Amino acid sequence: QVQIEESGGGLVQPGGSLRLTCKASMADFSLYRMYWYRQAPGKQRERVAYISPGGVTDYSDAVQGRFTITRDSDDNTGWLQMNNLKPEDTATYYCNLWRAGSDLWGQGTQVTVSS
Repeated sequence: QVQIEESGGGLVQPGGSLRLTCKASMADFSLYRMYWYRQAPGKQRERVAYISPGGVTDYSDAVQGRFTITRDSDDNTGWLQMNNLKPEDTATYYCNLWRAGSDLWGQGTQVTVSS
């Protein structure tokens, strides 16, 4: 059974940094697109970052210049480095791995930005 596990969330002050990790168990991880989404209470889930199997990245306007998505397909792992965090970044963050015929989600990790 394929498993995806996120980690690295927590409480941080405004201006601080966190690094989220997404660890997957499938053998063909390198073929998957990786996304990070977030959902704040009472709001819709939004996509914040994307990385292709070849390493092409894309970011939402809200996080552009502050967040960096990376991956290591040899280790079945991806990361979301989040710098200069703001209170509006507070949300549950989810890792999503997608390829045709397969759409996999982790359980989420909570990020709270507060003084």
